[in-house]
Amino acid sequence: MALDRWIALGFIALVCVYGYAAFFTMDDSLPPILRRNPIWPSTFPKILTILGLIVGLIVLFTPKPAADKPAKDGAIDLTRLGDYHIGQAIALLVLMVVYALTLRPLGFVGATIGFLVIGSVLLGERRFHILLPVAGIAVGSIWYLVQEVLGIFLRPWPAMFM
Repeated sequence: MALDRWIALGFIALVCVYGYAAFFTMDDSLPPILRRNPIWPSTFPKILTILGLIVGLIVLFTPKPAADKPAKDGAIDLTRLGDYHIGQAIALLVLMVVYALTLRPLGFVGATIGFLVIGSVLLGERRFHILLPVAGIAVGSIWYLVQEVLGIFLRPWPAMFM
């Protein structure tokens, strides 16, 4: 079986576990008055489960193109996997973990600006005179929307500055 089918099979297994939680365990702790609502807290996870199963099954059971035909542009050639930028992808994944770990110590503004700037540099952006203002405006507007418009407290700075 090809790599994409193994990944689809693993994705289907993960979606089934998520779906079990959505369909059978999430709504048990609801108070009786909320059980009459048309939309429950598990409605969106149930929709995601069904869509995930559909996508996974499509990938799993779609016939493979013939080997004698050339690969389409943009298709991943597994025989040349070393030619792709795997290091950048792994570095971005590590950066995401570091971002999650630095949200509390650095605050939202510091951690997110750092994530955006370092991530952009990893991907090849070198125009800092554009990069820094764009990251600052993006972080500031996201913080404003979450904090002021939605009313969800989001600590912008480290605790020592607050």
